[in-house]
Amino acid sequence: MKLAIPTESQPGESRVAASPDTVKGYVKKGLEVAVEAGAGAGAFISDDAFSAAGAKVGKAVLKDADIILGVRRPSVAQIKQMKSGAVLAAGLDPYGDRPGLEALAKQGVTAFAMELMPRITRAQSMDILSSQANLAGYKAVIDAAAQFSRAFPMMMTAAGTVPPAKVFVMGVGVAGLQAIATARRLGAIVSATDVRKATEEQVKSLGAKFVFADVADAATSGGYAKELSAEDKAKQAALVAEHVKGQDVVITTALIPGRPAPVLITKEMVETMKPGSVIVDLAVERGGNCPLSKPDEIVMHKGVTIIGTLNLAGKLAGNTSPLFAKNLANFLDLMVQKDGSLKIDFDDDVIKGTLVARDGALVHPMFQGAK
Repeated sequence: MKLAIPTESQPGESRVAASPDTVKGYVKKGLEVAVEAGAGAGAFISDDAFSAAGAKVGKAVLKDADIILGVRRPSVAQIKQMKSGAVLAAGLDPYGDRPGLEALAKQGVTAFAMELMPRITRAQSMDILSSQANLAGYKAVIDAAAQFSRAFPMMMTAAGTVPPAKVFVMGVGVAGLQAIATARRLGAIVSATDVRKATEEQVKSLGAKFVFADVADAATSGGYAKELSAEDKAKQAALVAEHVKGQDVVITTALIPGRPAPVLITKEMVETMKPGSVIVDLAVERGGNCPLSKPDEIVMHKGVTIIGTLNLAGKLAGNTSPLFAKNLANFLDLMVQKDGSLKIDFDDDVIKGTLVARDGALVHPMFQGAK
């Protein structure tokens, strides 16, 4: 069986869906691994490194491939090269461009969207959202520190004391927790908020202050956050508006699956912040937690710097690619047998949870009855 790793087609995507270590594992199982020349360049993985691991490096790797792995959804041109019945596992943006998913279904591809990985214990090692968000949260703080015109830690000098920066993290998921930890390591005074009351213990365990309005807990059974009621939104907004006035750096990470990003920092709130303050909006790809943020731009508004970098995880491709590759390898372990044959148990909860296209149709429950 042939497993293909193509070069990512989306502009600016530097990650790759395999590492030399995962390639070795695939070859050991008896798979023929084909890696497109230059696929690992953005992650500083050379063609020679893939060759040494047992892969065949060349062009047109998608032709006759039985299994295809990717970081992002393949382009239309790449989809047309795939054979009917091929298995694709990648980040497919299932809440975004539906026509792209329909193109995969029309091609006869059995497609798995890794973003839909169920939040169950045995699926943790396959969770691309967690592995990539962890590094994105770290990078958000590093970028904020680079733009901030002052130091993060308190410093005692003969000429006076440099006060520590105040960092406020909004949204305490994987990215938010890493942002808290990173800001603390850099010496900042950190506070955080989330609409899920259960995150308070996690915030405090990292040495940060938890800021929470008197609202209904918005945690879903899957651990994600759901949208607040209008009344609770107003309470949370009032609390945030008062808190951000004294903050030097705000990191926003709030996303609701399948919905536009909620607005957390309004224009009016931004204008109450001190000149020189920095906002990093990790939700800019879904419209942003701040309406002033712009995709892949750094905006200056009345002395406040607003960073809207897309794909922060891709900025650390040397780390995020091996993690993403391992997530995919663990997922493939569910369907690739020890002899290299392919056997998919469509009743498996992980398989059912991530399967979006099969036998020429979109099959995930999220698509049923929707157009």
